[in-house]
Amino acid sequence: MRLAVLCSGNGTNFENILRSCWEDEVVIMIHNVENCGAVERANKFGIPHCFIEHEDEDLMIMTLKAMDIDLIILAGYMRILSKKFVDSFDKIINVHPSLLPKYKGLNTIQRALDAGDTVVGCTVHYVTEELDSGDIIYQGLVDVEPNDTVKTLTKKIQRQEYSILPEAIRLIKTNANT
Repeated sequence: MRLAVLCSGNGTNFENILRSCWEDEVVIMIHNVENCGAVERANKFGIPHCFIEHEDEDLMIMTLKAMDIDLIILAGYMRILSKKFVDSFDKIINVHPSLLPKYKGLNTIQRALDAGDTVVGCTVHYVTEELDSGDIIYQGLVDVEPNDTVKTLTKKIQRQEYSILPEAIRLIKTNANT
């Protein structure tokens, strides 16, 4: 599959995709934060990338359409996409640090701790115009230990994301080929 990855931050999930999904081709990484860590990772792996402000969705749509993308992956892309953007593509997925449908949006780990949850995790889901509301593709569970903090759980959940995101991509590819 021809993949596009949208990033806003460090790009650890982006690098994980590059390392784990070697049978697919990441043809572009678009970032909406000019000097985010994902840029260094793209340069390290020789992946074309470009900065496009999130307000310029028409340019993003045009760029991605020109690249003939099969799957768009939001990997730490910290913006809500418009209905126009979502409707422009067949498959867009996101990795979210909660067990959806619980804790949509931001501060998910703190909210889970405040609620006394004993299990947290992450979800790969299809993107719709509603925040974190698309069909669930894959989830990974993380047990909450008594001494866990937002910081320790963030690391545990990120490790789960590194596992489930490539699996979700493989599942989408398998379903597309059947």
